[in-house]
Amino acid sequence: MDTTPVLGQALHRRRRRLRLRFAIPLVLLVLLSPAIYSYTTTMLQPSSLPLGVRSVEWLRQHHGNWLVDEVEHVYYGWWKKPKKGGPQLTKLPVALAPVVRHRNPHTVVPQRVPLVFAHALPGEGVWHQSGPGVFVTEFRTELAYPRIVAYLAWFDHARTSLAWYPGRYEPPNAPVRGPFQVPPGQRWRLLATFNGGFIHTDGNNGSSIGGLQYEPLQRGLATMLAYRDGSVDIRSWTGGPVAPRTVAFARQSLPLIVDHGRLNPALNDSSQWGYTLGNAVRVWRTGAGVDRHGNVFYAAADAQTVVTLARILQRAGAVRAMQLDINPEWPTLITYTHHHGIDPTKIVPNYQQPSTRYLVPDDRDFFAVYRRVPGPVTVPFK
Repeated sequence: MDTTPVLGQALHRRRRRLRLRFAIPLVLLVLLSPAIYSYTTTMLQPSSLPLGVRSVEWLRQHHGNWLVDEVEHVYYGWWKKPKKGGPQLTKLPVALAPVVRHRNPHTVVPQRVPLVFAHALPGEGVWHQSGPGVFVTEFRTELAYPRIVAYLAWFDHARTSLAWYPGRYEPPNAPVRGPFQVPPGQRWRLLATFNGGFIHTDGNNGSSIGGLQYEPLQRGLATMLAYRDGSVDIRSWTGGPVAPRTVAFARQSLPLIVDHGRLNPALNDSSQWGYTLGNAVRVWRTGAGVDRHGNVFYAAADAQTVVTLARILQRAGAVRAMQLDINPEWPTLITYTHHHGIDPTKIVPNYQQPSTRYLVPDDRDFFAVYRRVPGPVTVPFK
């Protein structure tokens, strides 16, 4: 019996399987090569972030935002969801000893934060002065979560000036990017720094410095405004795509969370606040507010919803407030003293960020609080 045709067919089928075995990976490699090239070149660029965080940020910016949102929703909504109750704290996490011992009797001091718990921990809600016009405090935020603490700062607008700086990559379109750190020439008067808001691809937020457009300002978004006369405000933007030259800087981040001293009723609207960014997921959140005199608050706390963050700022005395960046990688509040050179102190205990953040180049934008000097307020880049 002649088996040649059968053997030939088997050999043909084997060759075809081999071709497919090599062809499929080759096709996948060709299809994925643009993404592989983009990821590799991005990871090779200078950055202040660890590889894992940069990988997530790259995925967000390359049509993977939905996937990151889904993973974060499951991770923070289920796996890392804080448990109610538990033992009470016996002391606050950060020791906030006053640095300025001989306070000027004319120094304006903010009112003590109204406490949530009946019995205060030592120093809870009491403002400690860390520099001229800069005060910090801590307090427990909710009866149901007795171990969660909010970290607050208050900046006297009459004694300080506020600046906003672009980072190495954020915002994406910066006509003048600057040093993406606190300029060395301004560090002699540096009092505090804190993190910015959502990146542009996540929040579609606008920004402006000295009459130049960095990203187009969007109507209806909460906007931090520092004016050249030194005053500061947070309000819902109603102007055009760029702030006028009377504004030293403008930085947006989602709609207001507090307005006229009341919580924004839209905070429960998931279509406005996003899937993982809405009020249901408890994560690290940061925010900024202004009191009725125009002084600035900064707040950061773990395991917060957008609603509870708004309540923290409202309790502190903010009449208008906005949410800044969220998630555990980003909360940063650092104060500085100048006894023998510049000495940074982390107020928000974020192990993922060093106390020298913003004294070295950083990928993201940030705010700097300076000792006020005579003349118009600007954003100095030198």
